[in-house]
Parts: sequence; structure tokens; C-alpha cells
Amino acid sequence: MTMPTCRFCHTELRRSFVDLGRAPLSNAFLTSEQLSAMEPHYPLHAFVCENCLLVQLEAYASAETIFADYQYFSSFSETWLHHAEAYAARMTRELGLDSHSLVVELASNDGYLLQYFRQRDIDVLGVEPAANIARVAEANGVPTAVAFFGVVTAQRLAAAGRHADLICANNVLAHVPDLNDFVAGLPILLKPTGTITMEFPHLLRLIAERQFDTIYHEHFSYFSLFVVDKVFTRHGLRVFDVDRLPTHGGSLRIHACHAAAARPRTERFLMTLVEENEAGLANL
Repeated sequence: MTMPTCRFCHTELRRSFVDLGRAPLSNAFLTSEQLSAMEPHYPLHAFVCENCLLVQLEAYASAETIFADYQYFSSFSETWLHHAEAYAARMTRELGLDSHSLVVELASNDGYLLQYFRQRDIDVLGVEPAANIARVAEANGVPTAVAFFGVVTAQRLAAAGRHADLICANNVLAHVPDLNDFVAGLPILLKPTGTITMEFPHLLRLIAERQFDTIYHEHFSYFSLFVVDKVFTRHGLRVFDVDRLPTHGGSLRIHACHAAAARPRTERFLMTLVEENEAGLANL
């Protein structure tokens, strides 16, 4: 039997994190004609890498299978819209974004977030793999490229002169099977003085509150700040700040930049690493 390997460091995955048996893919709704037929079930077994400590599932279904025709529209949640609007106001103010700036969102869904930058006359571009959702964003006035993000997509956008002052990605990092390709695309697309923010559920909260129901096949990876910092560092980026958010059972929003940018690490970043270390997330 071939052992699965870590999607970050390629070490064989031998250490179980939690085994939840087998389950069908989430959001894989059945038609009435399919109810009497066999339904595919896949192992829902999370491992922790003994080398880099990334918690992860095997990718039993491709990203194309899961996300090409997606069922989740972000704008359905009024609470999430308020979250997005507050974020847009804060980043516009703190980064001094204006009509000469470009904000790119990865996995931009139906334009739920970028619409608030457009309202401030800031240029925007969404990158969204689900064509059905991208069409809704376009209809709502949010320019959207239908693509999975990675090195090739970043190079194509950069060649067209689309370098970002701000790259944002909310609840997408966990959904990426090719983690290294995704993160390697970020410095290609980011301006030298640009900023990246990413939100993802915090592994510390998953463990502390036993949030087993947040483990499902669309979530390929489960992140601590400790691991994300290592991933970004390998690809020429530096995480310098972090916000703690109540969303999705407790999330982190990291702020990152090019490794060469003069952005000092904040006390919040350092204290979050200390808390993770005290909780045992920095060792097997």
C-alpha cells in the first residue's frame, strides 16, 4: 500500500490526527433518480505530517470535481456581507487604496467582497474557478477570471499588467490541494509594496473545541499560524500580523508581504505563536 505524502513537504503521512470513517462528498446532492443507486464514499481520515506538522486529508476528489459547479454563494449570508464590508473599509483606510489601486480576490465567489471596493472606486479583479458563480459576479459588475489560482494563472495576470496592491483570500487556503503552487503564485501577482490577507479556520480552535464537523473533503488542510508561516516563508513571503476572528468557529486573518518588504512583525503575531506553542501545535 502506497502511503500518502504531505502536500507541503512531501513527507510520508503516517501519523493519524483523527479518523472519521467514510463519508460522501459534501454538497454532492443527489437527484431523485440517484437515491436508489450506490453513492461513493471516501475516507475522512486526517493525518498530521511528522516533519512540518501540517494537518491534512488526502485529495480523494479533484478540485475540478468539487468546485467547477459550486453550490455555495457567499452573498446568501447577511452576516458574511457585513464582515466583508467592514474588511473593505479597514483595508482601504489602512493601505491608502484609491482609484489607482488594484484589489484581487482569490476564490472571489459571487463578488460579495469586491463589490465594496468597487463602491470606493477601487479597481478589482476576482479569480473564481466555479463558472456558474463567476457569471453572477460579472452580472453584478465585478470583473472575474474563471480559473484556479496558481503559478500559471499568476503569470498570465502579471503579463497583462495586473499586479495587485492587495490580494485577499477568504476561506480558500484550506480548499487548495496543490498548496505549494497556490502560495508560489502570490509573490508573482503581488506588487513589491503590496499586502496579502488570508482568512482560514484556526487549528487551535478546532482542537480545543473538538470541531470535528469542520473536517470534510473540501477542506484539504487545517492550519496553525506556525505552519502557515513556514509555508509562506518557503515561497518568499513573510507573515507580519494576524487578526483573530469569530467566523467559522474561530479563524485567523494573516497579513503578509514580500520577504524583502520592511514590515515589522506585530506583537499579535508573536503572541499567537507563543499560544500555539504552549498548546503543543509546534511539536508532534
